[in-house]
Amino acid sequence: MTVHFIGAGPGAADLLTLRAVRILESSPVCLYAGALVPPEVLDHCPPGARLVDTADLDLEAITAELVAAHERGEDVARLQSGDLSVYSAVSEQIRRLEEAGVPYSLTPGVPAFAAAAASLGQELTVPTVGQTIILTRASRNATTMPPGEELDNLARTGALLVLHLATNLVEDVVETLLPHYGEDCPAAVVAMASRDDEVVARCRLADLATTVRGKGIRRTALLFVGRALEAGDFEDSHLYSTACAAARRDDPLPPPLLRS
Repeated sequence: MTVHFIGAGPGAADLLTLRAVRILESSPVCLYAGALVPPEVLDHCPPGARLVDTADLDLEAITAELVAAHERGEDVARLQSGDLSVYSAVSEQIRRLEEAGVPYSLTPGVPAFAAAAASLGQELTVPTVGQTIILTRASRNATTMPPGEELDNLARTGALLVLHLATNLVEDVVETLLPHYGEDCPAAVVAMASRDDEVVARCRLADLATTVRGKGIRRTALLFVGRALEAGDFEDSHLYSTACAAARRDDPLPPPLLRS
């Protein structure tokens, strides 16, 4: 058997990948975060599947469920919100599975920042304005940030910042970023991206804290800060330029392989 870690996406049930659906349909056990994974996702599980909400389980209890399923010879669909590559807490689960000799696989999902960008209705990398995105978080009571990754250091780059797990520290975030980005820098907050109760608000950095508090946003939200959020005067991408199109015509890609 295999423990299949699955990125369940930002919240909307129809943002699951086809691969994720196939795994859910064939797994007799499913562990999921009830506060973050919509009930509609569980409709893909087979009849009689063991459904375990991990909301009140610690890491050891979750590991015990996964190992027990392995001993029964049952595949497990382990649903994690967003994408597994960012703030999914999958690393510590994998470490314990490797210690127990339990095989696993990873299926990516739509990351929260991508869904939030779609809600904002824009590309985050704008030619000649911003080509770098920094995904980070704020830290107070959570796991300490590694040396050099403090928010003040990251802000010195001037890149577009996307902050996870930061709404409760938004005042500290604004105070840290103001010297680097300025009061008038575009900012935004997106909560519950892709869901029916989604909240999207744009503002200036100086007003970000009052905007977040005024909207009553407390969790499941991302903060965006950077000039790319309001870029109007920028050069077109070289990708679709006349010169680039001519180069593609002169040196076309090989035709795709045809199935026999």
